Amino acid sequence: MESNQAAVQVQPKGKWRALLEVFGVSTKLGFTSFGGPVAHLGYFHDEYVRRRKWLDERSYADLVALCQFLPGPASSQVGIGIGVIRAGLMGGLIAWLGFTLPSVIALVLFAFLLQGFDIGGAGWIHGLKIVAVAIVAHAILGMGQKLTPDRNRATIAIMAVSVTLLWQTAFTQVLLIIAAGMIGLWMYRNAAVPDAPSLQVPVSRGFAVLCLVLFFGLLIALPLLRPLFVGGPLALFDSFYRAGSLVFGGGHVVLPLLEREVVPTGWVGSEDFLAGYGAAQAVPGPLFTFAGYLGAMANGILGAAIATTAIFLPAFLLILGALPFWNSLRASPKVQGALIGINAAVVGILLAALYNPLWTTAILAPADFALAAILFIMLVFWKAPPWVVVLSGAAGGTIVSYL
Repeated sequence: MESNQAAVQVQPKGKWRALLEVFGVSTKLGFTSFGGPVAHLGYFHDEYVRRRKWLDERSYADLVALCQFLPGPASSQVGIGIGVIRAGLMGGLIAWLGFTLPSVIALVLFAFLLQGFDIGGAGWIHGLKIVAVAIVAHAILGMGQKLTPDRNRATIAIMAVSVTLLWQTAFTQVLLIIAAGMIGLWMYRNAAVPDAPSLQVPVSRGFAVLCLVLFFGLLIALPLLRPLFVGGPLALFDSFYRAGSLVFGGGHVVLPLLEREVVPTGWVGSEDFLAGYGAAQAVPGPLFTFAGYLGAMANGILGAAIATTAIFLPAFLLILGALPFWNSLRASPKVQGALIGINAAVVGILLAALYNPLWTTAILAPADFALAAILFIMLVFWKAPPWVVVLSGAAGGTIVSYL
């Protein structure tokens, strides 16, 4: 309770002043937050907790724990949660806009550049695909060490790899996550649950239930309505909403979900998909803004707006729907056990994505593998910023194209 009181005491007078303050700070973070979700959380802590003291340490840690538990972009959900605590529901929306728009605009402009010029076969575009291989390999290494540290969880991950590669359907990831959650519930149902501080936010349980009902309602209704509007905006909304609803474990896991939604349908070619994914590593902000690029490639500005809204909408509904219930949920050993299994499966899904479509499309010659190895070393051992790795990959791809 003390943590919430501390946050409330420093709130400014006036609703509009609070909203403008949230927008200003979140936009600054949207232009400067490079490095992926973990780095984003570091930037948020420095800006919101250490400098501005909008939350104390315990409240921030509790909010981060909730967002790591939920599917969706964790860093964006933390930003939304802080905006809600600071300035109400509208504050959450404003915080998301400020953090997200800079990278969406940059990636939409990149999409128009690809469409306006025939540069799909350029060496630097191929270099961006190799960058994606190195980035995802790095993500798998870190997630594997944390989420699959023992034999049981490593086995779940390898089973997920096998099923994902051998049974490539739209429902594979969903069924894997459900199955992994049930296995984790059975295997780790008696695991000890550490004590956690409580977090209180200005969201009623009634409104939270409404958000959860809307989340599941859209997840069920959109695929049923989609056949009535084949190829239209509703189909695009359905694809990106489903992807945003089923991503556990970080932004990189959205890659296989999106690839299976936009490439087989013909909305985006495989070459353009991987080129855009590489470019998404060079911009600040959440990786989910990759949806803006894909939407623009599929249907211009309207497509970008639909894709971006659809992929982030589940994050809004889930964070608002879960906050009032989080304190009791995270104290349950059963919930923690299911989460352990789900996280292990996420590692496997991401490993499958590293092979297909990344490796099979980007690593076509020994020189490609050599460049990927160099970029991987830059990330893991030299600790190079992602934008440096992206520029190096683009330059390396240009050089490789002349070999």
